[in-house]
Amino acid sequence: MTLLVSPKLVLLTGLSGSGKSVVLKALEDTGYFCVDNLPIGILGELVGTLRLQGHARMAVAADARGAVDAGGLGQTLDAIRSAGVDLTVLFLTASSDVLVHRYSETRRRHPLSHGATAEQGFRDGQSLVECIEAERELLADYAALGIVFDTSDVRPSGLRAWVRELLALKPSPLSLLFQSFAYKEGVPLDSDLVFDVRCLPNPFYEQELRGLTGKDAKVIRFLEEKPAVAAMVEEIGGFLERWLPHYQQEQRSCLTVTLGCTGGQHRSVYCAETLARRFGKTWPVMVRHRSLLRRGLD
Repeated sequence: MTLLVSPKLVLLTGLSGSGKSVVLKALEDTGYFCVDNLPIGILGELVGTLRLQGHARMAVAADARGAVDAGGLGQTLDAIRSAGVDLTVLFLTASSDVLVHRYSETRRRHPLSHGATAEQGFRDGQSLVECIEAERELLADYAALGIVFDTSDVRPSGLRAWVRELLALKPSPLSLLFQSFAYKEGVPLDSDLVFDVRCLPNPFYEQELRGLTGKDAKVIRFLEEKPAVAAMVEEIGGFLERWLPHYQQEQRSCLTVTLGCTGGQHRSVYCAETLARRFGKTWPVMVRHRSLLRRGLD
């Protein structure tokens, strides 16, 4: 297989809790092949393997658990650059107070609070603050190898925007998922926006329509003749047109718009399909009918 001429590699390092996962996800959303928690010692080997596999854009996140001497890492990075790789090193940091607050919110353990070795300068039972400060000292020399960014006062959306601007990444378009569901089966947990259309006229009470779905022509004609249905769809559509640009600015990759009716068979299906056709002209769109899939009707 032919080697790529100038692949790109982003090495992401820095303090645990400083936002490396946010950046890695942003890179993944724009097409980077991402590897998390990589031992630095095998970075060169990994890059060589990924190049042979044809990956043009790669991102690797590493923390203090795989730390090596900064001088040795510098030599590895020089070798990678000499091999024709366009390498960017990002070092994320934050104040200790902010890191403690973030850990308290997520209730996660610091990665160096267990499994550390005496050679690394850590001991079992260290407090969170002790782990943060010890990690800061261990990685101090790494900061000189790349671009340093303090995320203390930066929201995740701001961090994603900074990375996109720094690396000249084209933001991936916001994808819309319109899904219908039955309220009697519960509101889907993956919903971002939920609209209740149970107030609309129900085709279920028409004998010839009861066994059909909101995708069938007879049900569509029935609902299209009802002014309330058209008004509901228009107002939901207007709401989305007003606010979708704001969701796009938050660098979201997908927005799930969920519409529910009693049985998830007629009204919600019709509304989801109608909105999907409308927004499919300008946005990437997917449609899912949860209740129909469960019954094998979709």
